[in-house]
Amino acid sequence: MGFEQERAAMVEHQLRRRGIADSRVLAAMGEVPREAFLSDAHKREAYVDGALPLSHGQTISQPLMVAMSAEALQLTGDETVLEVGAGSGYQAAILSKLAKKVYAIEIIPELVIGARRVLESLGIDNVEIICADGRLGWPEGAPYDGIVVAAAAEEVPPALVEQLKEGGRLVIPVGGRWGQSLQISLKHGDELDTQELCGCVFVPLVHGS
Repeated sequence: MGFEQERAAMVEHQLRRRGIADSRVLAAMGEVPREAFLSDAHKREAYVDGALPLSHGQTISQPLMVAMSAEALQLTGDETVLEVGAGSGYQAAILSKLAKKVYAIEIIPELVIGARRVLESLGIDNVEIICADGRLGWPEGAPYDGIVVAAAAEEVPPALVEQLKEGGRLVIPVGGRWGQSLQISLKHGDELDTQELCGCVFVPLVHGS
């Protein structure tokens, strides 16, 4: 089975049958080649139902987690979105199909270089990969309609709340290394109205030096 057939099977069996219903999210997941964001050693595993290793102890998230996070943002195509923990650039590529502009922060320089290279090779030009500390957000692009965090924090970084638009949505895994919940929050004034989407296990959000 080739990558295109594997990708289609992933969309049907891992996403649609597990409740992902947003047609734009499903289309984006079916379009973006996950294999392009993996090393040669892991390309053949591109559509397994799980996270896969990147360099520097990081991972590319399970497709279901990427789709669930994207769906929770409820994007229509006109939004500006911030991603924290860009890693390989895969989730940023998905978001590029769903939003007008994506700022994606990654603290590890080697991953930033790799993500930029892959996104350019795919002709994706509405994503800006930034080498910075994700806990501080990216004020230059704020305020954001949506923020998605692809690494776990023990509590929501205040800067992300500040940079979220009124009524904006924040998706973030919250908890310790082995026990986290993926949460969706809506901003009302200075407060967040938060609900849990599911349990999850993400790598920790890396601190800046």
